Amino acid sequence: MPGTFTHTFDTPTFKGTSTINTGLFIGGQWVDPVESEFIDVINPATGKVITKVAGGSKADVDKAVEAAKKAYKTAWGFKVHGRVRGQLLSKLADLIEQNLDEFAALETLNTGKVLANAKNMDIGSSIQVFRYYAGWADKIQGKTIQTDENKLAYTRNEPYGVVGQIIPWNFPMGMLSWKIAPAIATGNTIVLKPSEITPLTALKFASLINEAGFPPGVINIVNGYGSTVGQAISEHHGIEKVAFTGSTLTGRRILKASAETNLKDVTLELGGKSPTIIFDDANVEQAIKWAAGGLFFNMGQMCTAGSRVFVQEGVYDKFLEHFTAAAKAMGESAGDPFAPGTGHGPQISQTQFDRVMAYIDSGKQDGATVHIGGVRHGDEGYFIKPTVFTGVRPDMKIVREEIFGPVGVVIKFKTEEEVIQLANDTIYGLASHIFTENASRALRVAHAIESGSVWVNCANAFEVGVPFGGYKQSGIGRELGEWALETYTQIKAVHVNIGVKL
Repeated sequence: MPGTFTHTFDTPTFKGTSTINTGLFIGGQWVDPVESEFIDVINPATGKVITKVAGGSKADVDKAVEAAKKAYKTAWGFKVHGRVRGQLLSKLADLIEQNLDEFAALETLNTGKVLANAKNMDIGSSIQVFRYYAGWADKIQGKTIQTDENKLAYTRNEPYGVVGQIIPWNFPMGMLSWKIAPAIATGNTIVLKPSEITPLTALKFASLINEAGFPPGVINIVNGYGSTVGQAISEHHGIEKVAFTGSTLTGRRILKASAETNLKDVTLELGGKSPTIIFDDANVEQAIKWAAGGLFFNMGQMCTAGSRVFVQEGVYDKFLEHFTAAAKAMGESAGDPFAPGTGHGPQISQTQFDRVMAYIDSGKQDGATVHIGGVRHGDEGYFIKPTVFTGVRPDMKIVREEIFGPVGVVIKFKTEEEVIQLANDTIYGLASHIFTENASRALRVAHAIESGSVWVNCANAFEVGVPFGGYKQSGIGRELGEWALETYTQIKAVHVNIGVKL
């Protein structure tokens, strides 16, 4: 039988013991991996092993797909009224909420997130997402199409059947909810792979699936490495759609796997190198606060992080002075993510720590100026001080490549036309942030920037009802809002002859 992991928490919001199963959740049951592989889970704040969890393989994905296929054909899809699917999603939301503090504590332990952020943003927002799509589940509607009196034509929005979902480590529960909730609302069954780095809250979530009342096999959780479980999902002929959030490089591999197998539909939410634009007429005090949060939140481990900060010359000196102070204060708040007052946690892993430090070294070697930061914090865990570069050139790696850490560049500009060109000079197009008190300029620049999301006078202010996704190499398709429902359904046209005789 699969093992369990038990941890006793003594946090400001959760004092108690959490026990989760460390196996694979397939067909409504906890099972051991076929090949008996187990993966170390690390606490990034200490660098120490928390526990071991099962690592799946292609054989486990095969089992999960069969369980999902059986559930879809016998107990799910349009055989279950949308109202019932909505009720089950609502029950999941209720169960997560009942265990909110435990989920937050597990998320902080596994990711190094500041506890308050894990609770209020990651877990809290996932509850909102499940409730939002619970409301949509009985509103999946087609259309009737006017032809003539001798014919009736209408469409049906039908589920794909079995969908594969692969989520990243930066927002484990948030990305799980973005994937699972709309797929379930539209009647699909699921094989989901959490990141092997951050599986704990996904495993806790799996323990609630049966309690919520889902038929066995509707939701399957298969932990494992991307090179095994992720690849198996991408290539599986029994999976009709894959949704992935992660790096652009892996997104290309998934798209290639689809092309070389069964042409499964693919949704990709990939990397970014988002511009933050501060105009002379901005409310600079507010812009500094939003820009600092937009870059350093979650230790910069966000695909929408505003890591290229363009500041118009009239406010450049003032902005840089206070932005530096904000970065310094953030760095001074680094520490135990469970402790009150902590504002900055560790990078997720040794690998990510080394990657970010390599980018910092690259910036130094290319001649950029480290205005603040650029070094690790403390001697335990994977902490990096918030880092700001100045004196950069457009060709530098730190300007062009996604770093995925608390590292940004500040660049002076003169004109609106110049900054639009600079902002769009990237292979990415996920998000952007614009700060100005001029409404016409705000809209003009928002329309000119090549990105899937534009935030005006704010940063990374997500809304569950608003679509999210990227331009260019930042992805394909949209998540959130009613647009996510479209990504999990395919359109069937039905033509009915009611009068023509041959």
